[in-house]
Amino acid sequence: MSKPGSAGISNSQHDNIDRRERLRQLALETIDLSKDPYFMRNHLGSYECKLCLTLHNNEGNYLAHTQGKRHQTNLARRASKDTRDLPATSAPQAKRIIPGLRGMKIGRPGYKITQQRDPETNQRSLLFKLEYPDIAEGVQPKYRFMSSFEQRIEAPDKNYQYLLFAAEPYETVGFKIPNKEIERDINSGKFYYNWDRDSKSFTLQIYFKEGKQDNGTSAAALNS
Repeated sequence: MSKPGSAGISNSQHDNIDRRERLRQLALETIDLSKDPYFMRNHLGSYECKLCLTLHNNEGNYLAHTQGKRHQTNLARRASKDTRDLPATSAPQAKRIIPGLRGMKIGRPGYKITQQRDPETNQRSLLFKLEYPDIAEGVQPKYRFMSSFEQRIEAPDKNYQYLLFAAEPYETVGFKIPNKEIERDINSGKFYYNWDRDSKSFTLQIYFKEGKQDNGTSAAALNS
């Protein structure tokens, strides 16, 4: 029989340690920190989370932190704030990702996605068309691109990003697309958006920069 106070770590403590270690190892294998906008190495050689303002001794410790409740809660708050402040020149996503903006929501807009390829450059493109027949007076749909690390519907995946669309009184919707560099020069004809006030439809077309090296591009609605 062990003396009082001399016992080892309890089973529950062992379980918590094992769980944190599994999360850390999984994160090290699947997450590319170069894609994390909140990861920063300071001048002392340690690591900081710019979102939560926490300090970490190594990358594994930081990654374990990103899987915790505090970081996930702060991600949700930041995503909600970004949605409220969506600039007209940014990018959005598909299906209910973030709790609705102010006011009563009337559901998701209708949408159609068309995959295309430029015959000259072999670049893949995606054409998004969303219908907002009951959009609020004076409102124009907004869009923005969102990192996989900002959303909380799916596990973060460095291979994907999200394209969000928002317009009152509809729910914000998002589409999961490849995390590849996108043409942003409007003058090149490879980045185009338009709001048709008469038909109440919003169109956005994007081109991925990987031309002949691109062997496939697709977009999928993000399920809530």
